[in-house]
Amino acid sequence: MPEAEKITTGAATFVQSELFARTFREGMGLVEETANYLDGPGRELSKGLSRDLALVYAGVSMRLTTQLMQIASWLLVLRAVREGEMVLSEAAESKYRLESAEEIPSDMQSEGLPDELIGLVESTRQLYRRISRLDAELFRQRDAVSPSADAAGQQQALLKAFGSSN
Repeated sequence: MPEAEKITTGAATFVQSELFARTFREGMGLVEETANYLDGPGRELSKGLSRDLALVYAGVSMRLTTQLMQIASWLLVLRAVREGEMVLSEAAESKYRLESAEEIPSDMQSEGLPDELIGLVESTRQLYRRISRLDAELFRQRDAVSPSADAAGQQQALLKAFGSSN
């Protein structure tokens, strides 16, 4: 079976699986939990922070929100495939792939940020990493070049760079 077919089959199986359903619920639940925190207790708590800490809080909150929007988008695209609203080949397009996440600093506790925010950041970080691995396994491999073709290309580039006439 060609590699593209294996990946398409794997992605089609995944979107119909209980693992996807659980991941979807977890991701959307985390989006909701974070929104509720940032719009409620987090907003109130941030008003009492020092100016410097309030800036750190705002930066962390923005990065957190961005990661969660990427997670939600990825999950919603796959749910659209699951429900027949989108075909898998469209969902496999590069515009639907996760981008590299800007890491949120891990030393937030020493910064004095609220424990609840730190917990949401850590939960989001873990989920983002898991979904990134899934995304790579399900979709990015189909664009990969075969190892022998890649090695040949690298060899040609080295020969060209070092001025060999071969």
